[in-house]
Amino acid sequence: MRIKTKLNLGVGLLFLMIIILSLVSAYSVFLIKQDTENILKSNYNTLEYSRNMIFALDGMKSGSTETIRSFEENLEKQTQNITEPGEKQATEKLKASFALLDTNNSDETVKTQIRQDIFAIMKLNLDAIKQKSDIAKHSAETANLSIAIVGSLCFLIAFNLLVNLPNNIANPIKELTLSIKEIANKNYSERVHFTSHSEFGDLAKSFNTMAQKLEEYHDSNVYKLLFEKKRLETLINNMNDPIIGLDNEGIVLFVNDEALKIIGLKSEDIIGKPTSELAVSNDLIRSLILKESETPKKQPLKIFAHGKESYFEKEIHNITITPTGEEKEINIGDVIILRNITLFKELDFAKTNFIATVSHELKTPIASIKLSLQLLENGKTGDMNDDQKQLVESIKDDSQRLLKITGELLNLSQLETGNIQLNIGKSNPHEIVKYAAEAVKVQADQKQIQLVVDADENLKSVKADAEKTGWVLINYLSNAIRYSSEKSTILIKLKEENNQMVFQVIDTGKGIDTRYKDRVFDKYFQVPGSQKSGTGLGLAISKEFIEAQNGSVGVESNLGLGSTFWFSLKV
Repeated sequence: MRIKTKLNLGVGLLFLMIIILSLVSAYSVFLIKQDTENILKSNYNTLEYSRNMIFALDGMKSGSTETIRSFEENLEKQTQNITEPGEKQATEKLKASFALLDTNNSDETVKTQIRQDIFAIMKLNLDAIKQKSDIAKHSAETANLSIAIVGSLCFLIAFNLLVNLPNNIANPIKELTLSIKEIANKNYSERVHFTSHSEFGDLAKSFNTMAQKLEEYHDSNVYKLLFEKKRLETLINNMNDPIIGLDNEGIVLFVNDEALKIIGLKSEDIIGKPTSELAVSNDLIRSLILKESETPKKQPLKIFAHGKESYFEKEIHNITITPTGEEKEINIGDVIILRNITLFKELDFAKTNFIATVSHELKTPIASIKLSLQLLENGKTGDMNDDQKQLVESIKDDSQRLLKITGELLNLSQLETGNIQLNIGKSNPHEIVKYAAEAVKVQADQKQIQLVVDADENLKSVKADAEKTGWVLINYLSNAIRYSSEKSTILIKLKEENNQMVFQVIDTGKGIDTRYKDRVFDKYFQVPGSQKSGTGLGLAISKEFIEAQNGSVGVESNLGLGSTFWFSLKV
């Protein structure tokens, strides 16, 4: 039976019994009241009339009209109040006796007869009062019994509700509470056992279904995946590098605490929001979502973090998966990682400053050495034998090489510190090529290498710093001469492509292994197996010079087939 039905039946029955008890009590009181009123109205009034008639009879004298009128009034009232059997005959007899007294009111015999008639009426009413009192008593006893029976039934029903109803409600709730605690402690095998068809039975069924599904979920791969997801989120959140995860539509999926610190937003302000919307009001997010191909040059991000200017290197990792049963990969999002390179950047700054200082300090003694060599070569200081001349020539070459190295180091330090000064303007590409070819002519003649220029006559001017661009071309030619065989040819080619002027230096040397092509423009890198005649800075500085002019550099080479170094500038 349903709990609601039980409550309705129990409380309804108790309510009905209370109503019955009230009705029985009211009816019993009504009966007792009716019996009492009947005695008062029917018998007590007759006794009162009889008493008044006796008093009037005792006060009668000859010619006393007042007592006679009082007797007649009470006799008339008694006539109207005849209620008991025999009372009418007695009253009629009293009337007849009073009629005799009316003719002779001093006849004592008649008065005695009248008194006997009045006493007869009083006796009838007294007997009636006793009989009616017995009836009223019986009614009271019946009422007490009925009230006691109905009250006992009400008590039994109320007691039954008091004892059973709380237990019927509290015990299932207690059992359910204990089962919920077991579920909370991951004891998903816990079940509740209510066999009744009440609401608690329905609740038990629903609870057991939930526990079963929780047990299945706990034992399923979904739970394990979510647990691993939570583990990964915790690991990502505890990483020192800022990390942001995006889906394939650019919606932010997750962001760790380090990223929130540098972005300056709360997690609820960024998670679930599209980056295109966030980028409108946040410059850092706008720079983070730019792909590598959309930026002209990969530069560290300078961000104020941890109380100072910090440097971060952005890495965007595209995440792809191959769905089951398919061969084509699909993009599911990106992970943006900001590597904190502040420490390395500070060390790099210290290195750059040290190189700049040392290079600058070395130029003075090198210049003094060159001046001393010039004085030694002057005939006025005295003649030198062949060994001395050879020694001076060797010192001159070494000092020249040192001067070149210090110049490259100074250029590099200027580039790294941003102090390089560029004089961008319209420059004639023919003049740049001519200047570079003249600068390396002596070096080429020493190996009998022929420099050939392949260029149209009417080429447009380029937007460039002629001196720095000439330096880059000289560096390309010097490397080509160094690695080319004697009596070979080096081609300097100029061509215009897509609003760009392309400078190419093509040699027929031994070429570069494909493993090292992407590293030849790195600082201090030299191809393994090549002659270590330089510092490994020339190509790195060339790359910086050209990119500072919004140009680009590159190399095309195959081992044993020579190399083509090129750079391009806007026309």
